[in-house]
Amino acid sequence: MGYDFTYDFDEIIDRRRTNSSKWDTVPGADVGVNYPVDDLLPLWVADMDFRAAPEITEALAEKVKHGIFGYPIVPESCYDAIVEWEEKRHGWHIEKEWIRLAPGAVPAAHMAVQAYCQTGDQVIVQRPVYYPFFRTILNNGAQIVNNPLKISGDSYEIDFDDLERQAAHPRTTFFILCNPHNPVGRVWRRDELERTGEICAAHDVLVLVDELHCDIVMPGYRHTPFAAINSTCRDNSVIVIAPSKTFNLAGLVGTVVVIPNRRLRQRFENILTQNSVGRPNMFAIAGMEAAYRHGGKWFDEALKYIHGNYEFLVNHLRENLPQVKPFRLEGTYLAWLDFRALETDPDRLQKRMLTEAKVWLDEGKIFGPEGNGFERIVLACPRSILKEALDRIAGAFR
Repeated sequence: MGYDFTYDFDEIIDRRRTNSSKWDTVPGADVGVNYPVDDLLPLWVADMDFRAAPEITEALAEKVKHGIFGYPIVPESCYDAIVEWEEKRHGWHIEKEWIRLAPGAVPAAHMAVQAYCQTGDQVIVQRPVYYPFFRTILNNGAQIVNNPLKISGDSYEIDFDDLERQAAHPRTTFFILCNPHNPVGRVWRRDELERTGEICAAHDVLVLVDELHCDIVMPGYRHTPFAAINSTCRDNSVIVIAPSKTFNLAGLVGTVVVIPNRRLRQRFENILTQNSVGRPNMFAIAGMEAAYRHGGKWFDEALKYIHGNYEFLVNHLRENLPQVKPFRLEGTYLAWLDFRALETDPDRLQKRMLTEAKVWLDEGKIFGPEGNGFERIVLACPRSILKEALDRIAGAFR
């Protein structure tokens, strides 16, 4: 690959029977399939099959070694690590007072809708998009409004005319923006984000920005923090970041919510209090600080390996299953694949993937109707696992 790795990303770690959601869940009930888990290769849910950075595991081991697991506090050093990471990696200066911590990104989004929306309000999403957003909106009495992304060659674009129409509706008060976008892999350019911010501010639509994948950006692209664009975007946004995707710490459920606007921050704080949401557990705190302070070298190598996996996937499909079209990956470790030339019915596609290919991917249909005929595949795994999955898919569909 042209460079040597300090860390072993080729190592295959057996995750079966470890109570892993990814490896120990039985899929396919919705299409009449109940397939033995051990026969499937799971590349669906967005977590890595890489061992975490040793600096993180050592920090967690120190907590275990101490042997007392009472109520923790969040030290100033943890906030410092968050601020320093964003400044160094993205040039975004965060004030410590802007930061609130939440038990996961999806709970943070739920609480944001509770804080800023009334029953019956309309919330804009851009399908195909991360499917938990749908229940985030509906579970809290709001309504989904879709600003569908437009396919443009091997990528997607925002339909700004439609976004303007949706934002202008008197019941539209909130917009959930995904940047980098999951699942289509776009890293929105600064001009795209600036225009989005202008439209939303002009129509008094608050923007919740899911930036969980902000660090995972492919060569040639750059993540622009929404709140760093200008004062309009800063004061009209709530930003969600976390070490969960960057460092594979989703199971520690520690999420950072950045709210520069004092009035908006107080409203979110009120919801935290109403739901009796306290500080994260001590392992989430320790893992977060260790990741942001000491995990940079591990992450840089992991990102190179993931980019190599993406190039491997593109070449493998070109040579073995050219009917499947991979979309350009700008960010995230999730490749978006168009299977419509081989199978247009989403249920049949899912059933064939599970029973013939024996590979479990995230079906495009769960990201909204615009995803019918597409599949999302996780690239954060050893190359040998990815190759086996692609060999199985090529064998089943060709």
